[in-house]
Amino acid sequence: MLELIETNQIVLAGIVLLIAFVAWWLWGRSKPTPTRREYTDVLSEGAAPAERNNALISAPSAAALVTPPPGVGTMAGIGEIVAHAAAEEVAEAVPVPVPVVASGDDLGRIKGIGPKLKALLTSLGVTTYAQIASWTDEDIARIDAQLGSFAGRARRDNWVEQARLLASGDAAAYEAKFGKI
Repeated sequence: MLELIETNQIVLAGIVLLIAFVAWWLWGRSKPTPTRREYTDVLSEGAAPAERNNALISAPSAAALVTPPPGVGTMAGIGEIVAHAAAEEVAEAVPVPVPVVASGDDLGRIKGIGPKLKALLTSLGVTTYAQIASWTDEDIARIDAQLGSFAGRARRDNWVEQARLLASGDAAAYEAKFGKI
């Protein structure tokens, strides 16, 4: 084996040098220290508190940086005008309640008119059987438009005929056709 080493000395020396170079390259070379960047600002941790607060206070607000779109301010009073006009329209559309006549009939005796509907009819000025008995198709349509969720009840429950019989005082005919009062 000694003979083999003597004949290949140069190759063996090259291998040893290669191993030494790899070992130096992996462990022996010095690593440079990373350069540390330092940012110094009024908001940095090392800054004095007064400098930090003044920088925040004196900074321009975000609202000052935003420019208003063109046309803002040219229509400044339009909202108030529209609101006033809408209030006038609502005031005109709301029916004025008619005062209740003391001599009104008990509309609750008509089948299909309960306490809520009776109060609604009273607010519309309908208080007697004679008024309902004299309704035409146009009157029924006008009243139906104001009854809201009760619309259609006047025709379906036949209020006009019931009111005619109750206004005439014919209780027997009423009970024969519509049941007990």
